Amino acid sequence: GEEPDPAHGYEPVAPHWFYCKVTDGRERWVPFSSQDSERLEEAHGSGRDKEDLVVPTSGGRYDVHLRRRQRVAVYWEEEVSEVRRCTWFYKGDKDNKYIPYSETFSEELEEAYMVAVTLDEWKKKLESPSREIIILHNPKLMVHYHPVASSDDWGSTPTEQGRPRTVKRGVENIAAEIPNGEPLQIDHLVFVVHGIGPACDIRFRSIVQCVNDFRNVSLSMLQAHFKKAQEQQQIGRVEFLPVNWHSSLHSTGVDVDLERITLPSINRLRHFINDTILDVFFYNSSTYCQTIVDTVASEMNRLYQLFLQRNPLFKGGVSIAGHSLGSLILFDLLTNQKAAPEEDETTSSNRGIEAVKEILKKLELSEYCDVFEKEKMDRQALFLCTEKNLKEMGIPLGPRMKILHYISSEAEMVSRETTPHLPLSQVSANYPQLDYKPTIFFAFGSPIGMFLTVRGVKRINPNYSLPTCKGFFNIFHPFDPVAYRIEPMIVPDLEFEPMLLPHHKGRKRMHLELKEGLTRMSVDLKNNLLGSLRVAWQSFTRAPLPAVEGASTEAEGEAEAETKAEEPPAAVKEEASLINVGRLNGGNRIDYVLQEKPIESFNEYLFALQGHLCYWESEDTVLLVLKEIYQTQGITLDQPLPGSQ
Repeated sequence: GEEPDPAHGYEPVAPHWFYCKVTDGRERWVPFSSQDSERLEEAHGSGRDKEDLVVPTSGGRYDVHLRRRQRVAVYWEEEVSEVRRCTWFYKGDKDNKYIPYSETFSEELEEAYMVAVTLDEWKKKLESPSREIIILHNPKLMVHYHPVASSDDWGSTPTEQGRPRTVKRGVENIAAEIPNGEPLQIDHLVFVVHGIGPACDIRFRSIVQCVNDFRNVSLSMLQAHFKKAQEQQQIGRVEFLPVNWHSSLHSTGVDVDLERITLPSINRLRHFINDTILDVFFYNSSTYCQTIVDTVASEMNRLYQLFLQRNPLFKGGVSIAGHSLGSLILFDLLTNQKAAPEEDETTSSNRGIEAVKEILKKLELSEYCDVFEKEKMDRQALFLCTEKNLKEMGIPLGPRMKILHYISSEAEMVSRETTPHLPLSQVSANYPQLDYKPTIFFAFGSPIGMFLTVRGVKRINPNYSLPTCKGFFNIFHPFDPVAYRIEPMIVPDLEFEPMLLPHHKGRKRMHLELKEGLTRMSVDLKNNLLGSLRVAWQSFTRAPLPAVEGASTEAEGEAEAETKAEEPPAAVKEEASLINVGRLNGGNRIDYVLQEKPIESFNEYLFALQGHLCYWESEDTVLLVLKEIYQTQGITLDQPLPGSQ
């Protein structure tokens, strides 16, 4: 008996679930991961079709409403996509991708196939809903014929009319790329805040798409560099969620105003830089600034609550990342967070009184310690003292002058107790509080350094740290036109390179010396930007700003100093990590520069301006973020990368 027993020849087709993605009017059917598809199939088979079953998919970022066959984004606004349980496919016209038939027609095909296999009778003809003909010649050859053009349509050639399309049964026969699922366990949550316009990169993609890239890179970096921890099930993954504040800002009409001042016919790059600078200005006007910080904070709190609601077992920390202006907004929010009172009050006032004794000792005024203690003067109170107060306390003129001089010179420096009295967040706004204490703040391509300078903050006190966030990394591309270093503001007297971001494959790309002209160009670009921002800043801010007045006279010298640090690093000095850069990142280095291939020509320089947008797909950046986050949980890379701290 050569013939197989026909009854055993038929096995039902294995379905796979897909959703339909529409980009620029083109439809593309995308398979769910195997885990998601199995979960959907299980829910579908549970016989509870009458209820509206909701199945979370894609790591919980999308819900599938089973009965309605819809896929809905959970954390952000997005068009709803159609979902389909797919078993039969035909090859599309345009891009040779397979397209699933509707569920009902697939059932008809499956039935015809079953009969054909069971009875071993082939050459079956079926008519599709759109009156097209499908013929099952044999299990390996099944085709779908277009309706033949009517005779008066003389222009079309016979070959075109009747060209059959291939028909396939079962997802395993169409070479679909079924994505790997994601680990279920979430160890840490990272909110990502975008910069100005709705576009996050030179391809003008949205923050949602850019964060998707970042998350995908993070999953492959976990597999490549945290294999041990994954195998021992110590770790799952890190969730990255976009904070899309721009869409909430639409309602304020900001973007329409922007359109009006942007010249038509500006090319993309210019348009992009234009937008970025404009945004920066918008952020500096107090009306918009208040709207922006409120929107960002409330969106971050909303997402956090929603995430906890959906992941009740989540025990991990939360970090935040900002790109360009997004990082400045976060910096302003973070410098204005209030540390939890319970840690503060009793100890800090004692500490504060001790601190005052230290200060008096330094000024050789220790004999007045008792007076200050009696008046319960802690450091914060001391910094609020006026001459009149000191006089009422009975402090003589000489010591009074010394103390006041000390207060005013210290107030120039950023110091935690005096944050409110500090030109740090020069824009007068009420800063909302976040519902959590961030573990680490990552800034990508960030203008924070420039802004502080423009706001007249010349130095950051080495003892300053963000009130609720202990970690701070400033990551930038060497040619990013909007990125500035932070460390030189903390250690101004020392010239040293930023840390080189370790290469994710452990290589060290060496920099060729840049041609002089190119380096100057990048520096000039930044100087001009700084100069014009300074001028604009002064005309912009309503309040008279003594700190800025002082700054403008030294603007030239300062801008010069500013940009020295900007030149792309030559081969890295290993001892760089030993430099003490204060408490802003818990005593660790803050500035990290991406390794770049050497630049040869002016065109490449223009291309490098797009460096401002290169963070989303940068494996090196993603790896640093993962390494630092997991380090807070005591989990390290399989192998330390060469050149890292």
